[in-house]
Amino acid sequence: MDKNIEQAYQIAREKYAEIGVDTEAAMKALEQVPVSMHCWQGDDVGGFENVGGSELSGGIQATGNYPGKARTIDELRSDIEKALLLIPGTHRLNLHASYLENGGTFVDRDEIEPGHFKGWIDWGKGRLHGMDFNPTFFSHAKAADGFTLSHPDQAVRDFWIEHGKRCRTIAAEMGRQFGTTTVTNFWVPDSYKDTPADRVSPRQRLAAALDSCFKDKIDPSVHLDAVESKLFGIGGESYTVGSHEFYMGYAVSRRKLLCLDAGHYHPTEMISEKISSVMMFCPELLLHVSRPVRWDSDHVVCFDDELQQIAKELVRSGQMDKVHIGLDFFDASINRVAAWVIGTRNMVKALLFAMLEPIETLRQAEAEMNFTKRLVMFEELKTMPWSAVWDYYCLRQDVPAGLAWFDEVVQYEKDVLSKR
Repeated sequence: MDKNIEQAYQIAREKYAEIGVDTEAAMKALEQVPVSMHCWQGDDVGGFENVGGSELSGGIQATGNYPGKARTIDELRSDIEKALLLIPGTHRLNLHASYLENGGTFVDRDEIEPGHFKGWIDWGKGRLHGMDFNPTFFSHAKAADGFTLSHPDQAVRDFWIEHGKRCRTIAAEMGRQFGTTTVTNFWVPDSYKDTPADRVSPRQRLAAALDSCFKDKIDPSVHLDAVESKLFGIGGESYTVGSHEFYMGYAVSRRKLLCLDAGHYHPTEMISEKISSVMMFCPELLLHVSRPVRWDSDHVVCFDDELQQIAKELVRSGQMDKVHIGLDFFDASINRVAAWVIGTRNMVKALLFAMLEPIETLRQAEAEMNFTKRLVMFEELKTMPWSAVWDYYCLRQDVPAGLAWFDEVVQYEKDVLSKR
């Protein structure tokens, strides 16, 4: 182990002990928190239903043309493996249904089965804590007019309902195979470009369709359902059927997980402000951590104020066992493997930063109305030697500390990505 990093850690450990924080306990707790890394960063949300990927739709867009995009499932897995080797801890993979293995024969979404994901499951064993799953309600001919589960045509709704049901079956099999709970997240892009005359009927249809999707009961130890809201998307700027209010009501009334996506709200809204409220009324919580810039642009997660605050709210809640942390960004303008590593390491780093708070001291000061002490502590924590603990944690997890991981990505680009 690097002696400089170890010496810096010992100093940091003593400094934190002075304020009542056990750094060893914090790192041990961090080891138990998997982050679900999303597959779609590696190929710009293309998927593998069709040769060359599908044309992206549903109000989302991956911008940029950086070389080295994964063109096959084997290439995507290779890139994911490389990223995982540079991220401390054992984590999960979040798959979309459009990433099935169909053997070169088109399989429509109302026909997918667990067997189409057997290769992913077999590959993930020994590498992953588990997998999470998502129905793909976009980039399809039956979603071309902007509506799926809330479509006025019953036949179209039935197609997507069947897709949702099959996705739950696939996800449950993933949960059984890994021995960890798979979360299946329903995000539906249904929306109007311009102001609608009827805001009620689409929402009534969506609620009924979701009820049909969720009709069959599945053992919660292997599978959980989540629903995700959105403010707007490209081509759906004026009205989104699955708004935050809609899904908040749906999740609470149906006892489903609510997914909070950091980019799916008004520019001044932050999901860190919503976590404590949602956890009071929903059985569990799913996060899609992203970084919106101007709109739901899904930039790579940075170690910014909001990410730190999200992590603090999760740790302070004392309910980490009821939280499922996923990432959701897709940047095609930079090295895609680096994007995964940057975003996931930042999420893990933010959790460590939060776990190094003397939370009981802060709670006591607040309960005693000693807001001066609370502010003093908050400000002092910003300059505590937390980065020394992070570097030590990385080395203890056998991944590069500091900038050393980037050298490996640069070499991987030279040896692999540049030859695609």
